[in-house]
Amino acid sequence: MTILLYLAGFLPSFVWLLFYLRKDAHPESNGMVVKMFIFGMFSALLAIFLEKGFQKGESLLVASVANISLASIFLGGALIEEYVKYFMVKIGAFRNQELDEPCDIMLYMIIVALGFAALENILVLSNFHPNITIAITFEIMAWRFISATFLHALCSGLLGYFIALSFLRTNRRALYLVTGLTLSTLLHGMYNWSIMSIQGLGKFIIPILILISLGCFVSYGFRKLKKLKGTCLITH
Repeated sequence: MTILLYLAGFLPSFVWLLFYLRKDAHPESNGMVVKMFIFGMFSALLAIFLEKGFQKGESLLVASVANISLASIFLGGALIEEYVKYFMVKIGAFRNQELDEPCDIMLYMIIVALGFAALENILVLSNFHPNITIAITFEIMAWRFISATFLHALCSGLLGYFIALSFLRTNRRALYLVTGLTLSTLLHGMYNWSIMSIQGLGKFIIPILILISLGCFVSYGFRKLKKLKGTCLITH
C-alpha cells in the first residue's frame, strides 16, 4: 500500500502531461515522451547532487544570513534546477529527428520538468514514511498539482520558448538562451522566496500572480510558435 501511495507522486505530473500533450498538433511518439520524462527524473537527481554541493560550498563563505539565504534560493536552487532541466533536453532531444518544429522545444522542456517534479513529489511523500496515509497523500499531491509541479512545467515552458527563438534566430542564440534562463530562474526563485520568507497574504498572492503570469506567457508562446511550424524547421 505504501508503494502505491508513493506512486501517487506521479499523478500531478501525469495530469499536466496529458494537458500539454494536447497542445501539440503533431503528437510526439510515445517513446520520445517517455524518454524525456525519464530524463526529467534523472535531472532531479542531478539537481539534488549539485544543490548539496552548493550548500557545502556556501557554508564556507563569510556572508550575512540574508545573503546566503537568497543565494541558496536563487543560485543554489532555482538556477540549478532550471539549468539541469534544459541540459537534459539538450542532450536528449536537440539532435533527435522528432524535434522538427519550434513548439516541440517548449513541449520537451515541459515534459522534462514534469519528470523532475514527479521524482520531487515522491521524495516529498517519503518524508512522511512510515506514517503516510491516503489522506496525507491526497492533500500533498493536490497542493503540489497547483503549485510546485505546475511551476516547474511553466518555468521550463518559458525557457523553452526562448530556446525555440534561439534556433530560429541563430545570430542571437546566446542572448535568447541567457534571457530565458534568467527569467525562469528569477520567477522560480521569487516563487520559492515568497512562500519561504513572506508572511501574511503576500505568501499566497505573489506565488499566485507568478503562476498566472507564467501560465499566460506559456499559452502565448505555444500559439506564437505554432504559427511558425509550416515555415521554420529546427536547425541542429
